[in-house]
Amino acid sequence: MSKILIASDSFKGAASALEVCNAIEKGINQVCPEAETIKIPMADGGEGTVESLIAATKGKLITKTVTNPLGGRVKAKFGILGDNKTAVIEMAEASGLPLVPVEKRNPLKTTTRGTGELIKSALEKGAKRFIIGIGGSATVDGGAGMAQALGAKLVDKRGKEIGFGGGSLSNLFKIDTSSMDERIKACDFEVACDVNNPLCGTKGAAYVYGPQKGATKTQVRILDRALSHFAKIVYRDIGTKVDALPGAGAAGGLGAGLVAFLGARLKSGIELVIEASGIEKHIQNADLVITGEGKIDGQTIFGKTPIGVAKLAKKHGKPVIAVCGMVDEGYEEVYKNGIDAIITEFNSPLTTQDQIGQCKKLIQQITANAMRLAVVTKHVFV
Repeated sequence: MSKILIASDSFKGAASALEVCNAIEKGINQVCPEAETIKIPMADGGEGTVESLIAATKGKLITKTVTNPLGGRVKAKFGILGDNKTAVIEMAEASGLPLVPVEKRNPLKTTTRGTGELIKSALEKGAKRFIIGIGGSATVDGGAGMAQALGAKLVDKRGKEIGFGGGSLSNLFKIDTSSMDERIKACDFEVACDVNNPLCGTKGAAYVYGPQKGATKTQVRILDRALSHFAKIVYRDIGTKVDALPGAGAAGGLGAGLVAFLGARLKSGIELVIEASGIEKHIQNADLVITGEGKIDGQTIFGKTPIGVAKLAKKHGKPVIAVCGMVDEGYEEVYKNGIDAIITEFNSPLTTQDQIGQCKKLIQQITANAMRLAVVTKHVFV
């Protein structure tokens, strides 16, 4: 009896990672009911990471009401994994761009305070290890709001706490971390970060990501100066140099804030998920690995889930099939990076909306077709 490991990412906007894995399993069972299947829903550190790792480790989801990017309140979720000591947090849950109406998007004012409140809540649950995904932010505050939520004092010349948002960083005079939550010192913080942008300059948080969050050209310049000033104060008062650190500019400088205030390490998102999910031991025992995501193209080789899974599979000499909704320019590059075959909904005679609506059914069908080919060619089953 053959063992098949199913380790797919979500098809964003159509099916979660767990739903995709379930559909692939159904396709396998249609043709090869005798096969043993193991499902490990995956993610690359961005949207869906909490859900995937909870499913993979039999963890639990926790909901907390925290500060939203505009200073209001929002219900946000984070995960405690099956080991009961690892917390997984997506900063977008509390501080993400979709939480801010388009007409109110202004990174001079938006804050990461809610992300800090999620970290504090996880500390209260006994978490000792943290995996933090920092994609999709509405903020360019350098992680200042996050730090304030955890007890750091960021004050102006009058000794008053600075306000929310990247614009307030211009008023920063002193940072005092002596009142930060003591539990932080006993914790390990890892940040899923797959960009190399520094905090400041034309390739930094303000210039590259500010416009996506609603900043005008004038506001971009204000934010960059504010972040540069922030970096100088961080270096003087904390001793950590973050202005040119690769990845410090991620999520509007939250990368810098997590490094400076929590001693976090910036790592590849898919590598963090692979480690936390314990997938390698399952790959070692599998005869075939099936991975996937919504679209495979030339960018897939840069830290995306299918390549992370495929490289690990090749380390152990396992064949890899990738399932996807469509392929696009440059997709052939994945064949040089561990994927042996791609199966796709690409040729389905349906509208895009229909494909989204029937996504799980289509995944099941194309997986069944792949299994029939595997049986015929005896690549897997004998």
